[in-house]
Amino acid sequence: MTMPYYVAPEQVMKDRAEYAQKGIARGRSLVAVTYDDGILVVAENPSRTLHKISEIYDRVCFAGVGKYNEFDQLRVAGIRHADTKGYAYSRDDVDARSLANLYAQYLGQVFTHEMKPLEVEILVAELGTSEVGNRLYHIAYDGTVVDEQRATVLGGDADTVAGRLDQAYEQGWSLAEALRACVSCLAGPDRSLHADEIEVAVLSRANGRRTFRRLEGAELGELLPS
Repeated sequence: MTMPYYVAPEQVMKDRAEYAQKGIARGRSLVAVTYDDGILVVAENPSRTLHKISEIYDRVCFAGVGKYNEFDQLRVAGIRHADTKGYAYSRDDVDARSLANLYAQYLGQVFTHEMKPLEVEILVAELGTSEVGNRLYHIAYDGTVVDEQRATVLGGDADTVAGRLDQAYEQGWSLAEALRACVSCLAGPDRSLHADEIEVAVLSRANGRRTFRRLEGAELGELLPS
């Protein structure tokens, strides 16, 4: 009888992590920042139909990078969870923290017990009644949750983009200032990004109960530098 090869658990976890990280790094980056009236999310995405950024509930949005089919399944599951909880209890009971915990448990379970981890990083953002109440939860492929305070970067060359964003960030900046800075950080010094190459959405306190809104077309063009 042939004995199976022994692989140390530490090596298995390391291999899974490297596999997921390589898959995520092949994609394009996504940036989320707070501004004076809400939360701005900007992704490098030339597709007009395959969205990286989507609404989950009244004041909550979802964004993902990595394999589209994998993070889109998570998006759909999040919408179903939020709708069910809001219907069974109250709309006010649907929040980003509980949704982020749910995603973290699922991603951690897959990473630990399945042969192939999910090649995704996701963001769950919630708009507060004031800037202090804004929430940005960055969930990694292994279920690790990071509660970001003012900005976060997912996917691609995240460390480089995050370094640029940290230098550019200004407390209380306007939507136009935040958008231009985010696009500049995503593009880097050697290229430029135009309106048809990015996907932009906001959670804004000026939008009423459903705070999520996409910025597209002429409106997006006016906010970007010529």
